[in-house]
Amino acid sequence: MNDAPDPAAPTAAAPLRKIIHVDMDAFFASVEQRDRPELRGRPVAVGGESARGVVAAASYEARRYGVRSAMPSVTARRRCPELVFVRPRFDAYRAVSEQIRAIFADYTPLVEPLSLDEAYLDVTHDLKGIGIATRIAEEIRARIRAETGLTASAGVSYNKFLAKLASDQNKPDGLCVITPARGAAFVAALPVRRFHGVGPRTAEKMARLGIATGADLRARSREWLAARFGSSGHRYHDLARGICHRQVRPDRARKSIGAEDTFFDDLAEEAALLAELGRIADTVWRRIGAKGGEAAICGRTVTLKVKYRDFRIVTRSRSLDRPVAGRDEFGAIGAALLRTLLPPPMGIRLLGLTLSNLGERADPRPQPPELPLQAG
Repeated sequence: MNDAPDPAAPTAAAPLRKIIHVDMDAFFASVEQRDRPELRGRPVAVGGESARGVVAAASYEARRYGVRSAMPSVTARRRCPELVFVRPRFDAYRAVSEQIRAIFADYTPLVEPLSLDEAYLDVTHDLKGIGIATRIAEEIRARIRAETGLTASAGVSYNKFLAKLASDQNKPDGLCVITPARGAAFVAALPVRRFHGVGPRTAEKMARLGIATGADLRARSREWLAARFGSSGHRYHDLARGICHRQVRPDRARKSIGAEDTFFDDLAEEAALLAELGRIADTVWRRIGAKGGEAAICGRTVTLKVKYRDFRIVTRSRSLDRPVAGRDEFGAIGAALLRTLLPPPMGIRLLGLTLSNLGERADPRPQPPELPLQAG
């Protein structure tokens, strides 16, 4: 990344940054293939095989048949009759993710995780004094392979937008570097649907307006884009020129801590639903513990999320005038909210539970629970 900066790149007003986006390759499926040698080289889908099942992740062998995440399992099986379905093991995936993040921490404190399998790193001032972002990315990828047995792809550039685009360029097990001199040209050649932040509906709208590539987008003025896309038009104007000012933010304040689970078979019985909700509540409280524990983190609002068989989503919430006392009260509030929706009008395919209105607990001593409860 020593090339002269592109005039459109935001380097005149601020020092050139060195950003790496690391994205694990077919993460869930790769962990399963690593841990079960009989699955290596075979098309694998992590998810449920039932009629209502959904693919959570697919190995590259499965992707060659057109199997993709979020695809109904029956469609995946039709496309690949040899597909092997494996139930997800999220505890295993989280454990590997923690290993990977520990590697990142050896190079920079500026790490912004996006999910279990990807993160941004700002290595403008790296802890090891390597000084070359490409070399850091190569070293991180080598360590991930050596310490976890998995492969990762990485993108290196001068901003987050381009680094994320680059990490997808040479998958799997690839590395792509977009220098300041190449940034604008790289973006110009890409379909706008590849842009992070341009969803399917926006891409369709752009297509109707004659915008298919970054070059098409760049040909439109800021005013023209703002008139048709509102405040997002200003961002699209910058992205078309390879400009992105977003910082890597490892300390983003969490607005909530939650968990949800999609069931392999729709549930309708109260006992089964309450049992699943209890497991979800346990998961949320473990995550709170990982963030400093209930003595440090507190919240006042509990939100229940229910997705029915027809994909309709309903939420119910309850806010207290004090922090939720602990795991038992958190679970009790969630159960009370769920009971307001029972019996369900149809099968339930997903439950979620979230604690929000977060803050730091001034007094960690448990407070008496507030019952009975009503849906908010």
